[in-house]
Amino acid sequence: MMESAGAPWVGLNSGVVLSLIAVLWTVVWQNLQRLQLPQHFLKRCIGRHARRFAAIVDPYLSVTVAEYDGGGRMRRAEAYEEVKAYLAETTSRDARHLRAEGAKGADRLMLSMVDGEEVADVLLPEEGGGTVFWWAYSKAPPQQQDWRWGGGNQESRHYYRLFFLDRHRDVVLNTYLPRVRREGRAVMVKNRRRKLSTNISSHEWTHVTFEHPKTFATLAMDPAKKKEIVDDLDTFKNGKDYYARVGKAWKRGYLLHGPPGTGKSAMIAAMANHLDYDVYDIELTSVHSNTELRKLFIQTKSKSIIVIEDIDCSLDLTGARGKKKDSEQDNKAAKADSDGKKDTRSKVTLSGLLNFIDGLWSACGGERIIVFTTNHLEKLDPALIRRGRMDKHIEMSYCGAPAFEFLASTYLGVQEHELFATVGTLLQEVDMTPADVAENLTPKSIDDDADSCLRGLVAALEKAKEDKANGRGKDQQPEEEDGGAVAALPGKSE
Repeated sequence: MMESAGAPWVGLNSGVVLSLIAVLWTVVWQNLQRLQLPQHFLKRCIGRHARRFAAIVDPYLSVTVAEYDGGGRMRRAEAYEEVKAYLAETTSRDARHLRAEGAKGADRLMLSMVDGEEVADVLLPEEGGGTVFWWAYSKAPPQQQDWRWGGGNQESRHYYRLFFLDRHRDVVLNTYLPRVRREGRAVMVKNRRRKLSTNISSHEWTHVTFEHPKTFATLAMDPAKKKEIVDDLDTFKNGKDYYARVGKAWKRGYLLHGPPGTGKSAMIAAMANHLDYDVYDIELTSVHSNTELRKLFIQTKSKSIIVIEDIDCSLDLTGARGKKKDSEQDNKAAKADSDGKKDTRSKVTLSGLLNFIDGLWSACGGERIIVFTTNHLEKLDPALIRRGRMDKHIEMSYCGAPAFEFLASTYLGVQEHELFATVGTLLQEVDMTPADVAENLTPKSIDDDADSCLRGLVAALEKAKEDKANGRGKDQQPEEEDGGAVAALPGKSE
């Protein structure tokens, strides 16, 4: 009876245990579903087997070199440019469809692949030899791009893709790709054509080939002053280790100031030719904000001269900025709003320009020279031109005796003449720019010789002296309204 009485209790206990297990399993399963762990586990299992199957069908891995770093379009990736140059030099002979671009030298062309083209490359003997890699050039569809940097113009981004076997992973990453970048940089230096760029809009550069013939050898300036400038440029160009040691961005500011026609633009051309740097000529009035100025600056490359000419005429950056006519500006803005017109005036501030020169963003890249030119040094804010921003001030003055003798030797081929002393004396009494002296020394017909050109220069100097004595000199000319010369932009005629 005791055994028969215990049987129901055993069955009852078993039922309770099973019920508890069912409840616990239900709770656990619901939590697992909430956490989606089964789905992730199943997906990982399927993905693992799919990758193994794909490796059997297609054993090649790939490395993509995109045209732009990160998610923006602010600056083209250096690795992309290096791969492009390397492939143009080493594998273009194997491609069937090529794109031609101008290279250094009048008759040379640099060839690159068009969209969808593929070429093969092999390892060097010291790298293993005989192993074949494949490079493909393509572009991403516009819908995959970030609209924030496209400005509404969804152009396709390009990229290079390298295909190789998994067993060659180490040699590709540690040996082959570093060599590609080194050789690509060498090709870029060999084929490099210096550029003169300007901002066609508030965020975009356009360029032409820089072919200005002016050099320091043909620049009319006191020889001692010229040598000082050349030595300063050479010191900067070779100063990478120095700037790194003292903890400064590898850049230098030059302020060229002086009357119109004294050779400020010619000085910039001579600097670019001496250093073999590109030139970026920024038109500040086309830049609408500090942010757009920063974007333009980031797009500039190393080994470049960034120029802002007539800085006193570009924006209100004068020492009297604290006395702006705010009400007048507000009235103009309100009138533009009432007319339904967009306010297109530049809102670049002095603070934004200073950050552009020596703020945090100025350290993006290296080996840059920033040049300001002005005809009115006294109008500029002292904060803009202090040492550390404009490190070297160069006064482009009126023509003196040493500069005249240099011009006479260059234009007329004469080292000495009986009129040299007369011209030197007159230049001490009369202000004449090197541009005006050079114009008077330029032969106007085949009958003009050195003697006639020098006599013409003496006559021009004597007339200028007479005008000055009679109060008809340049200093007596009426000034522009508000003391400015915005309409004339005299510095642009240099």
